[in-house]
Amino acid sequence: MLKWIFAILGFTYYRFFGGIIGFIIGMIIENYFLKSQKTQGGIFGDVFSGNTQSSAKVTPQDFELNLLTLCSVIIKADGSINQRELDYVRAYFVQAYGKERANATFRTFNDVIKKREIDSARICAYMRMRTSYEVRLQILHFLFGITQADGSLSSAEEQELNKIARHLHISQRDYISIKAMFAKTNDTGNAYKILEIERNATDAEVKKAFRTMAKKYHPDKLQGMDEVYKKGAQEKFLKVQEAYEQIQKERGF
Repeated sequence: MLKWIFAILGFTYYRFFGGIIGFIIGMIIENYFLKSQKTQGGIFGDVFSGNTQSSAKVTPQDFELNLLTLCSVIIKADGSINQRELDYVRAYFVQAYGKERANATFRTFNDVIKKREIDSARICAYMRMRTSYEVRLQILHFLFGITQADGSLSSAEEQELNKIARHLHISQRDYISIKAMFAKTNDTGNAYKILEIERNATDAEVKKAFRTMAKKYHPDKLQGMDEVYKKGAQEKFLKVQEAYEQIQKERGF
């Protein structure tokens, strides 16, 4: 398309030879942009983009590897590798992608990624460009789940989670909301955090917050994704419902 636009412009101003030169310049620019699009992206090539899929063949060396690499950042955050956290991740990947594909992803990770220095900012930038906000919320929810596999969230793990959330451009309110979903206490304060409101919110504001959060975390937002992602969305959706019911009971409305 560009080559013809430049050809027309060249012909308009410099007639026949201008058209030829314009055509050549346009073709060079067009080829440059095509090459840039092919080489842009994350460490492992093209991946899913929310409900869409790239034209390139999706292999275990795309979305799964980037996600697994972020998992390794969280697992190693406190300086030790916990077997329960590793088992949690493996079970998640097997459920999401099947045993064969999950094993292929882990093999590639062991062969390639462990030998590289991990740049979580770059990985998050890559995933941010190719996933919807709802998918990124589910990624953060999954990463929080890893930290709970051994029964506790360390300060080092929380620091990495916060960093990843910022790199994924997840709002601080959503970060606090998801973190509250994993709180061990049944304090009503966590219910307010999940709904992203203050304790002094009016009943009308509580009801509005519930509708907003239920819509945000509804499993339908992840149409086209694997069932395990929808299951994670369902877990968040239920947490929102539980938080609302807890506040309802406390206030008596």
